[in-house]
Amino acid sequence: MLPVPAAHSRSITGVASELLAAMTGESAFGRARSVVLVVIDGLGIMQLRAHSGHARRLSALVTKRGVGHSVFPSTTAAALTAILTGADPGTHGLVGYRVMNTATGQLANQLSGWEHDGLDPATWQRCETIFERAARAGHRTFAVGPAGYAGSGFSQAVLRGAEYVPTDVLRERFAKALALADEHDGSVVYCYMPEVDKAGHSRGIDSARWLAALEDVDAAFAPSIPDGVGVLITADHGMIDVPNTRHVLLGEKDPRWQGVAHLGGEPRMLHVYAEPDADVRALAERWQVHSGNTADVVTRDDAIAAGLFGAVSVDVVPRIGDVLVAARGLWAFYDDTLDDKGAQRMIGQHGSISPEELMVPMLRAGAFAQN
Repeated sequence: MLPVPAAHSRSITGVASELLAAMTGESAFGRARSVVLVVIDGLGIMQLRAHSGHARRLSALVTKRGVGHSVFPSTTAAALTAILTGADPGTHGLVGYRVMNTATGQLANQLSGWEHDGLDPATWQRCETIFERAARAGHRTFAVGPAGYAGSGFSQAVLRGAEYVPTDVLRERFAKALALADEHDGSVVYCYMPEVDKAGHSRGIDSARWLAALEDVDAAFAPSIPDGVGVLITADHGMIDVPNTRHVLLGEKDPRWQGVAHLGGEPRMLHVYAEPDADVRALAERWQVHSGNTADVVTRDDAIAAGLFGAVSVDVVPRIGDVLVAARGLWAFYDDTLDDKGAQRMIGQHGSISPEELMVPMLRAGAFAQN
């Protein structure tokens, strides 16, 4: 189940270091007096290429080398943190969407459950951010994004060291980031655009709403880039549409529940936590047998040995499921014993290892355009 990135792609974990190095002229991106990092949540390179007519500005920046790859799992909590720290999930600690909080023995939502689920942003996310590194070197740092994300637990964890600048109007967000970079020489400015991801989850990547969101995002890049400002545009992951006919519904009598204490992760990449006395190997075999060609199944120990999460710190190991279930094709897994069926209404999905989910744009503009 090892993901196989394109040979010419660059890992999103290398972005932070390259941007900081750009201000001393030691980056492969080139030299810049200030840098702007734009993350378009959920926009994979394959989706951008397939809908290039709706994103003419972004598509014009696509080159053969303008491709990057996400981390495992290809989900926002893990991947966005990887971009903003330069560390793999096994090191920064956010190894999935819902994972085990060893302090409580319960699952924690690493996007929206920080306070409710007992996660401390200062310690749960274990790595220095790009903003902390930049500030230590004497640079101003800013994060431009929707007002609703200001002060959230996730923002506190991954934006440590940045001054948050709330801007709800999408078409003004990139312009504001450029203005900050231009005004403050040597600054690092992050600009976050979640609109495409939200539209994909609710309606799918071929829907009118998703195409409209893509067009709006593309239009946001109309402003001219000031001289000397380097811009890198990337994404945390891509997305696929999961039809109802590809839902694997885990009902009460499903044999895969045997030996399972908690089911975490997300529909495209499950973290299965075993009961204390369960045989983990037998649990993994049971999941593989009953899942057939709908998933790849691996134990935590084997996943760590294979380097799926990168280097895994000792404190992070218990956060990872005893068994991992990565959906193949267009399949997704749902706990059908839950009363709330909201997750089953989500169309756009990600988290697994398909190229559609893993491969992301790595587009250069401004001072980075010629390098």
